[in-house]
Amino acid sequence: METHEWQKIIEHFNNGSATSEEIQEIEKAIETGEHELSQMTGFTTLSDQLKSWDAGEPSMELSSRFYETLADAKRGEKKKFVVHLPTWTELWPRLAFGVAMLIVGFGSGYMLQSSGSNKDVALLHEQVIELKEMMMLSMLEKESATDRLKAVSLTNEMDQVSQKVTSALLQTLTTDANVNVRLAAIEALKPYVQDSRVREGLIQSIAKQESPLVQMSLAELMAAIQEKKSVTELKKLLQRDRMPNEVKKKINESIDVLI
Repeated sequence: METHEWQKIIEHFNNGSATSEEIQEIEKAIETGEHELSQMTGFTTLSDQLKSWDAGEPSMELSSRFYETLADAKRGEKKKFVVHLPTWTELWPRLAFGVAMLIVGFGSGYMLQSSGSNKDVALLHEQVIELKEMMMLSMLEKESATDRLKAVSLTNEMDQVSQKVTSALLQTLTTDANVNVRLAAIEALKPYVQDSRVREGLIQSIAKQESPLVQMSLAELMAAIQEKKSVTELKKLLQRDRMPNEVKKKINESIDVLI
């Protein structure tokens, strides 16, 4: 691959706009050692930050902005002044939310006027949350990776999610064929790592990852949340044949923080 083409791909990765094809090119380059992983700013800060952390004090802050890239890309798209006619797949979730919120607005007003019951308002709020979760779970079953990526992103609009949603995200992290979707699932699960079931699910998913990017992301997350139970699974990754040296280095750095 020409140098300028590689630089363009890395630029896309670092600003969160890399396509699935570009992600595959990056993983291929990592596996063959054709290019330096140090060009990827999402990972280069890991080593320095791990060295500066006190391993005895658990930290909930992630060491790099890698997990922010997908969300940044989503926000960046909103800033582009481009005439875009949304497809039905893009439009129907918004319409459903709009209709739901309209109904809730009228219902809330009526209930407040008629009974002033806080319980009724709370019930409506719960119903809206359930509607969002149903929509998210439905979209996760779509064949299109774009639809599944949007489904995972819907969790950003939820103040809190149910165990059903976190279980679905863990299942996505374990089984989804698309690397971008799995990386987005890691991002979506970050706010819920205090849940022991989520932490256990993240640990169990390590052994099922073949993508170097996902492996490194999980290793970094385990170090950030000081999940010492993950060390065994991370060490098993290092025993795999043909693992790129740079990936081994990043995983070892996370293990060093945990032990």
